[in-house]
Amino acid sequence: VSRTWKALAEDEVLWYRLCQQEGYLVDASISAHTCWKLALKNCRARERTLKTNWKNRIGAVSQLRYELGKILCDVHSCDGVVIAGYTSGEVRLWDTRTWDYTAPILEAVHDPGDAGPRPHVSFVRINSSLAVAAYEDGTISIWNLMFGREPIHHYQHNQRIQALALGSEGAVVATASGFEVKVESPDDRGFWQTTATFDIRKLVNFLNLVPDVVGSPVAVAAAEDIVYLLKAEDPGKTLHSVYGQPVTCLDVSAHEAAFGVKNFGWLLNEPNQILLYNLETSQCLKKMGNSIGDFTCVNLQNSPPNMLVTGNKDRRVRVFDLRKSESLCSLYAHQLGVSAVQMDDWKIVSGGEEGLVCVWDQRMGTKLWEMHARHPVRHIWFNSHSLITANIPDEKSLPGTSITDDDLTVHHKYRGIIYAYEFSADQLAVESVLPICRSSYDEVSGYNYNIGLAVPYDNI
Repeated sequence: VSRTWKALAEDEVLWYRLCQQEGYLVDASISAHTCWKLALKNCRARERTLKTNWKNRIGAVSQLRYELGKILCDVHSCDGVVIAGYTSGEVRLWDTRTWDYTAPILEAVHDPGDAGPRPHVSFVRINSSLAVAAYEDGTISIWNLMFGREPIHHYQHNQRIQALALGSEGAVVATASGFEVKVESPDDRGFWQTTATFDIRKLVNFLNLVPDVVGSPVAVAAAEDIVYLLKAEDPGKTLHSVYGQPVTCLDVSAHEAAFGVKNFGWLLNEPNQILLYNLETSQCLKKMGNSIGDFTCVNLQNSPPNMLVTGNKDRRVRVFDLRKSESLCSLYAHQLGVSAVQMDDWKIVSGGEEGLVCVWDQRMGTKLWEMHARHPVRHIWFNSHSLITANIPDEKSLPGTSITDDDLTVHHKYRGIIYAYEFSADQLAVESVLPICRSSYDEVSGYNYNIGLAVPYDNI
């Protein structure tokens, strides 16, 4: 009707601002698109398609297997890059963002005198620039993901490592062994050194580095029934301590720490709870939950603002609003207890001790779909378009045999497995093809299940 109104309604600055207000293309400049109205429309359509794909499990699933690694020991992921450690002592990377990526094996530091089998990998961690692995014999290797397969730093504890933490950004590594917590980071010239060492009276069960800290790194360690806030300038600060109430899980965000405490039952008015502490003031902000079972996992860092998701031995997944004490929703999820959880603004993904991965619609409180594998789910990570889960066996040695036997591989049922799901619409056309049809069979090392194959692989 009005040419002036039409010109105003299609103004590029207006649609550029609308697009950024809704959280799309935040880093783009106004000159990046010629029609911002169309850009917003496409972004909304893509998000709607992604949500539909998530709800209906439409997408490509890949298994990240490494036959020669024997049994899976630990898995971690960051932004689609997965790191896995095995009982063979090998550490392997996968980049699930590119399907033709050949996964490199990160080399450990080799001692010329070592002729026997390598120690098992205890823990692995990865962020955007570093990968870290801790081994059974107390050694730690750190790799820079930009600089190839040789470690850039290597150090050792005298005893077995109980916990390993890697900063979400930057280069800070913390390890706990015996009664000692050590923090390592590079100096201004790039040489790695021990930034701080803390002596703790008890054995550490959980260790986290506080993200987004300016200056010297800050760690939170849970040792039996005490939670320590470890700063270089205040080494022995106790955040929480109640005798006889051990900590069962821990997670930290930039300003808060959340952990589950277990009550043994002689105080009937004190059930198992999740406690939320402010890291600046060291004050207890909130006591949440009222559960008979122990809280086994808590996710604060990856949850939406003012939200928290927990898993419990009583088989339930609970979502808490940090401004209230009661749970917003409680989902009866897993038969043997919950072992891993993560949520975003509309869905929850939970993993259980029985090997089930479940995806839930948070608002409806209903299960959308589930996937099962043999071993407990120990790692879950997802973003808007992909999901990574890892089923890791508790038993690291085979029944009736020695792990050092000559057979290079282990039967599938003992090994553990990593799944990578891709729900993105623009990648499904290629990735909906089965993995075996995408493979070029370049790798010469594969297990032939004791069948003497005479014909080489075809190049598909």
